[in-house]
Amino acid sequence: MSTWYDNAVFYHIYPLGLCGAPKVNDYKGEGGGFKQLDLWVDHMEKLGCNAVYIGPLFESATHGYDTTDYKKVDGRLGTNDDFKAWVQKCHEAGIRVVVDGVFNHTGRDFLAFQNIIEKRNESWGKDWYCWVDFNGQSPCGDPFSYESWHGYAQLPKLNMGNPAVKDYLLDVVRFWVDEFDIDGIRLDCADVLDFDFMRRLRQLADMVKPEFWLMGEVIHGDYGRWANNETLHSVTNYELHKGIFSAHNTHNYFEMAHSLRRLYDKNYGICKNARLYNFVDNHDVDRIYDKLEIKKNLFPVYAFLFTTLGIPSIYYGSEWGIQGHKENGSDDPLRPAIDLETFENPNPELTAFITRLAHIHQTHPELVYGEYDELMLTNKQYAYARIYDGKSCITVLNNDEQDVQLSVRVPAGSACVDLMDEMAVEIQGNSISIVVPANSARLFYVD
Repeated sequence: MSTWYDNAVFYHIYPLGLCGAPKVNDYKGEGGGFKQLDLWVDHMEKLGCNAVYIGPLFESATHGYDTTDYKKVDGRLGTNDDFKAWVQKCHEAGIRVVVDGVFNHTGRDFLAFQNIIEKRNESWGKDWYCWVDFNGQSPCGDPFSYESWHGYAQLPKLNMGNPAVKDYLLDVVRFWVDEFDIDGIRLDCADVLDFDFMRRLRQLADMVKPEFWLMGEVIHGDYGRWANNETLHSVTNYELHKGIFSAHNTHNYFEMAHSLRRLYDKNYGICKNARLYNFVDNHDVDRIYDKLEIKKNLFPVYAFLFTTLGIPSIYYGSEWGIQGHKENGSDDPLRPAIDLETFENPNPELTAFITRLAHIHQTHPELVYGEYDELMLTNKQYAYARIYDGKSCITVLNNDEQDVQLSVRVPAGSACVDLMDEMAVEIQGNSISIVVPANSARLFYVD
């Protein structure tokens, strides 16, 4: 059965950064971020995106992942009514909305943790967090110790062994659907979340809204443990993300092809039935522009992103090829404020290319449901087809700094069209003879 997320092209927004919100929340609730975010709905639609992952959104002390109130939109961005109206605006534009679910930890300002500070041994909150010990002391000076996420004392870890915690978080999800009409959740730190909780969340997802989508942040491991019929629909494809920029920098397309086989091979693929969330950069890693040694390789990189197996995603600003890398351990350069009304596009050619790819992806079911067929693979050239219902989309990548003449096998169909310029291409026997420009890609449709 086809779902909206099968055919999704995502746009990813880190709203506190995009809107230039203050780094520390004074809880006065005077933000007007959704006035800026309204402008981005039209931008996403023109770019060819039909889904947005936006987050973190809910009240927090600083960067958004130290949640203070799960049922209140961060006041630095606006109000609950502002977000509700924004979701409606997205839906009217045909864009589904997915938010961040930060369920592994909270901030210290969250009600349960404040209850520990106030009531100590008599608190109900002490059972909401892991390893609370009143014989210890925290790095923040509390007369008790507790487990935190990766040792960050500002992020006390929730106790998923407490049924009250699970029930509360599931109630939060119901609230988000009822109040805001969201279409899915991206689970922060899903690789350390309780599996029983994720199973219950999946059961709830199937009840609260048709086709409600669950995607988890998972970096390493067997993605099939999380992306399956019992827990989550999808996870972040960090394995392929690493392969994409590495393969282009080292002239080694075998790395990308190997990842696809390991993940999706019909016989031994570790998550062969999943549709993973693909990206070339996000709010936690350097921009793809910075990671690529040869900047022109942005074109074959994005051609691959939109035509390979999985769900493509664009991180805000990268459609213009903007720069951004971590400095002194800070993620701030990855999450810049951008005024859409005054921004001058430094790379309109790339933007037009990505826009064309997004529209191709949305209008060609071969790129959503098609089986993968590797047609040619060398260090510097890579051709593959996505075949569906007797028709195919063929992608040919070239990371060489020289143009290359290639003969590429056509696996299905008898008439070929170049998807970029819509010009006919002659099929000779069962192959096409083409020139692929340096650091570029060509796409073909065969029926």
